Amino acid sequence: MKTALIIGSTGLIGSHLLELLLESTEYGKVITFVKRDSGFQNPKLEQHIIDFDKPETYKELVFGDDFFCTIGTTIKNAGSQDAFRKVDFGYPKEFSTIAMQNKVKQFLIISSLGADANSGNFYLKTKGEIQDFLKNCTFESVTVLQPSLLLGNRKEFRLGEKIGAFFMKLFSFVFTGKIKKYKPIQSESVAKAMFTIAQKNYKGFHIIESDEIQEIANKKS
Repeated sequence: MKTALIIGSTGLIGSHLLELLLESTEYGKVITFVKRDSGFQNPKLEQHIIDFDKPETYKELVFGDDFFCTIGTTIKNAGSQDAFRKVDFGYPKEFSTIAMQNKVKQFLIISSLGADANSGNFYLKTKGEIQDFLKNCTFESVTVLQPSLLLGNRKEFRLGEKIGAFFMKLFSFVFTGKIKKYKPIQSESVAKAMFTIAQKNYKGFHIIESDEIQEIANKKS
């Protein structure tokens, strides 16, 4: 059985993914890296409380088969663009670099639909930059999932996201054809797709957009 590693396991997608990993017969061990005790216990779970800003506190612990990166924040929650970039670019870059050095086979990350290093939008630009970094890594497999607007119950309240989700759900019937990928997607569906993709043994670098994420999730359910 494989060993899974995950950062972002207490988040919207990560919490669903963690449940799938722990329930799965594919993985004998699930290693999480967290800032504080999650309070979650399971015989397969190995939780490490670390200082994300000090790689020396965790670099000897990043050993396994599949690395799942579901970590992310907003500029509002982070407090500044620099703080946001540290979470959405700095941490994934540091962990992926160490995982690559420690011979982890594949790296899967949650990005965003529209991510582009050349974007004028800071959020999408940052997401695009970490994608470009991962594209040049030497993992056997790198998969970037680009979901549209996420639906689900976050621990923190995001007014703009709630408003956007309401209207996009209201008019979901218009998301067909070329704009199908912009349809809102449940966080649980993204987690299911991420898990499923990890079992496919893809080779090389792949980007999976939101409509395909939904299709993969539907096949699993």
